[in-house]
Amino acid sequence: MQAIRVQTESGTRHDNPGPTALSELVGRIGADGDRFLVVTRIPDDPDVYVQVWHEAGGDYQVEHRAGAPDRHFQAFVATAAEAAEVMSRWVRQDADWDLGPAWERLEFPADEPDPLDPEIEEELTEIIREQLRCGYDGRAELTETAEESLVEDEVRPVSRAQAERLVDRLWRERVAEQAGWIGETDPERLARAFDALDDAGITARENFTCCRGCGLSEIGAEGGPQARGFVFFHSQCTEGAAAGNDLYLLYGGFEGDEEVTVSVGREVVGALDSVGLRWVWDGSAHDAIRVTGLDWRKRLVG
Repeated sequence: MQAIRVQTESGTRHDNPGPTALSELVGRIGADGDRFLVVTRIPDDPDVYVQVWHEAGGDYQVEHRAGAPDRHFQAFVATAAEAAEVMSRWVRQDADWDLGPAWERLEFPADEPDPLDPEIEEELTEIIREQLRCGYDGRAELTETAEESLVEDEVRPVSRAQAERLVDRLWRERVAEQAGWIGETDPERLARAFDALDDAGITARENFTCCRGCGLSEIGAEGGPQARGFVFFHSQCTEGAAAGNDLYLLYGGFEGDEEVTVSVGREVVGALDSVGLRWVWDGSAHDAIRVTGLDWRKRLVG
């Protein structure tokens, strides 16, 4: 069964909740600020989802969309249990999942944005594809990037709707491409190494902040009281790895002691060894650890 994500009105995300947890989430909605939730698959398609809306005292409005605007439907059920059951069948992809409620097609007015200027579209396409190769941003972040990247002197050449349309197209292209990837990728191996380090008391963060300075100033707030040190790479490092270069890891102890920094470095390269990733490091506290030979195929999740 394909992985799913549940997002609530407040913005809280729940990845892969089981049937019981999904039922509890549906049963909870109804109060101000907590009236709906949306279920998407991972990686998400902007036009494929199921959602429910409920206000205290009313029915549950269940909607689902299966692609084009004319494939958007709604139905009303009386109880949270009925709504959760419909949504659970959608999650399981049961053959006749939509049988039961009386569905009706929702009509939406056509509201297509104007085409982008070809030169602007070409420039933005390269910017967004670079971020898609990095693999950490969801569609909302990418849309903001597309909308804001070319703003100059308060002139905004790209509208929100134009940005969304471009991002959705490029997102689908990348999702289709990654469908052909087989097995564990290097970024997933790296994530396993970082998870192991984090569990062992080394605060490990991927794609953390925009630069070295920001990362070093903020990493201390990420670790718990028992953390012995840290390792991270920032977004510029990610961009370099996605472009085919080495991935630079910054590491150290929180007290600035060189012996501790070297000790943390040894743990980091040991974790890289354990997942089969290659690295270069001279063993000193002043040399960055470089992960080499990466095939940077980071799967999108949404």
